[in-house]
Amino acid sequence: MRYFKSIVAVIILLFSFVIRSNAQIIDSARGNTALQDTTAKKNIPWQLPPHKKTFHIKSYIVPGLMMAYGFIAIKNDGLRRLNAELRDELYAEKPHRKFQLDNYLQFAPAALVYGLDAVGVKAKHNFRDRTMLFLMSNIILNASVQSIKKLSHQMRPDGSGYTSFPSGHTAEAFANAEFLRQEYKDVSPWYGVAGYAMAFATGYLRMYNNKHWFSDVVAGAGVGIISTKLAYWLYPKIQHSLFRGKHSNTVVIPTYQSKTFGVSLVSKF
Repeated sequence: MRYFKSIVAVIILLFSFVIRSNAQIIDSARGNTALQDTTAKKNIPWQLPPHKKTFHIKSYIVPGLMMAYGFIAIKNDGLRRLNAELRDELYAEKPHRKFQLDNYLQFAPAALVYGLDAVGVKAKHNFRDRTMLFLMSNIILNASVQSIKKLSHQMRPDGSGYTSFPSGHTAEAFANAEFLRQEYKDVSPWYGVAGYAMAFATGYLRMYNNKHWFSDVVAGAGVGIISTKLAYWLYPKIQHSLFRGKHSNTVVIPTYQSKTFGVSLVSKF
């Protein structure tokens, strides 16, 4: 159990770094925009020009390191042994009935965004914009996860296939947790904490159910966080570049069909 306790401590430390770095970015951004005072009262569309949407590289450091850890663990003997030891402690030494809550818990933070807004706790952006952000995040996420799975070709701990690395469930959960944090960080930081708690629970259940190695879960978390952060950085730039200076009824919709990604334009004349 000493390995498991150490890993839990590391996860908690990483979580604190994610929250702290995001909080610093929020604090540094205050005063640069008048939108901060209105986000808790009503939905807002994108109103700032693209150059105001700064790419905060510091906020990508922790999820980037999480992804790097996963890639290194593929070939590193020490980290692979750690994967095996954690799997033994969580499942192999004490086989148990699998708990399938992770199949649903991964979507809970995103569902909470729409649920809160529906009952009057307004999200940062209107329904159209946050839905586009959610879809764009998932396109980035799924394209990344599926490509890496094919290239890495890692066997799952239960031997069910060569699609172990990274964990798609965990990536989805952390992408949705960051989505919840982004939409409600100006209302209360505890919404983000709740979302990330559900994401961590999803990652733990993937190991508890013997579907993923620890490094799969860590890397998946990094992919998920980065996917949503990129969506929030890219979407306003796309909207402004296509419809600069116009109040258009045109919507940019990311699409995924037959394993092909694209963008659709829907316009009301």
